[in-house]
Amino acid sequence: MKMKITAIVEKGADGLYSVYSKNRIGNSYFGGFGDSVKDAKADFQNSIEEAFAEAKNEGFAVPAPDCVQVEYRYDIPSLFNYFDYINVSKFAEFAGINESKMRAYKSGSSFPGEKTTGKIRNAIRIIGKELSSASI
Repeated sequence: MKMKITAIVEKGADGLYSVYSKNRIGNSYFGGFGDSVKDAKADFQNSIEEAFAEAKNEGFAVPAPDCVQVEYRYDIPSLFNYFDYINVSKFAEFAGINESKMRAYKSGSSFPGEKTTGKIRNAIRIIGKELSSASI
């Protein structure tokens, strides 16, 4: 049995990061928190393992751990926190976005509109495609 979990990664107003999902196993939902996205994802993964153990103890059918696939969806601050090797200035230039506005999106002090969000998504897709086709 395969299980796909969609996880939402967001930076909170308190500066902490959270990872949550509407998916559940048995009676348990999944969630994680941390000072960084990396920490929040580790806590989220731990919550999945705990939920699976609890569901199994309650008699629910539980997929094997290698059958679980997590798809992460990031807000802008979380994306740049987790992929901290992405140069924000170069990314803004590549995406055709004002650099100072991109920095505000990264910090979470401002939020992009629908058109700018589309530019960011498109740039991420292009970069991902180019990287996946590269070889060394």
